[in-house]
Amino acid sequence: MSTILFLMTGADHWTLADGTRHPTGFWAEEAVAPYEAFRDAGHEIVVATPGGVVPPVDRGSLEAGANGGQENADRVSALLDSFTELHSPLSLEEVDLGDYDAVYLPGGHGPMEDLAVDTVSGDLLTTALETGKLLGVVCHAPAAMLAAERPDGANPFAGYQVSAFTNTEETQAGLADKAAWLLQDRLVEAGVDFQEGEPWSPKVVVDRNLVTGQNPASSAPLAQEMLRLMG
Repeated sequence: MSTILFLMTGADHWTLADGTRHPTGFWAEEAVAPYEAFRDAGHEIVVATPGGVVPPVDRGSLEAGANGGQENADRVSALLDSFTELHSPLSLEEVDLGDYDAVYLPGGHGPMEDLAVDTVSGDLLTTALETGKLLGVVCHAPAAMLAAERPDGANPFAGYQVSAFTNTEETQAGLADKAAWLLQDRLVEAGVDFQEGEPWSPKVVVDRNLVTGQNPASSAPLAQEMLRLMG
């Protein structure tokens, strides 16, 4: 049995370009689909957030329209209820990466607010990447890569193939023109080799010990790829 760290947002809003707060958090499917896969494979899950706050779920991610119908929305809600580790997170400062076999970051717009500028999170990601620890990141969670920095100021993810929520998807979701910045743009500026697939279709990219997914539909296949790599 392995222990997997879920590094999650503590933000319940995303500040838009005009200063308004867009309610958000983590995207339910991106947390519960990997949680179910890892749990069913016998692995232990530990949650950590900035400040050790209980990660807030984006309420929109529990709606029927976000889950392909009410039946699947009910299933996601039930899985979320079973994810009891969410209620007792560590603070990021308490995390010793040596205790974990893999690290996973679910998205939602929350990471755009806090993990994108959280240097403790950035240092954890840098250490995971550079020590070869398996690292899975999906949808908007690659925003956390923006807070990662080597001593020389370079981004450690520069040159890695990375998929993440695309400008096209943000536009189709209706938030691109309201955003202060777009994830795809910032990742490209940081030097990653951005891999863009069809909007809303599963896309998982593996580059060395880094596994990234483009959107919510990518979270379950990303978890399966992590399980395969964990052996």
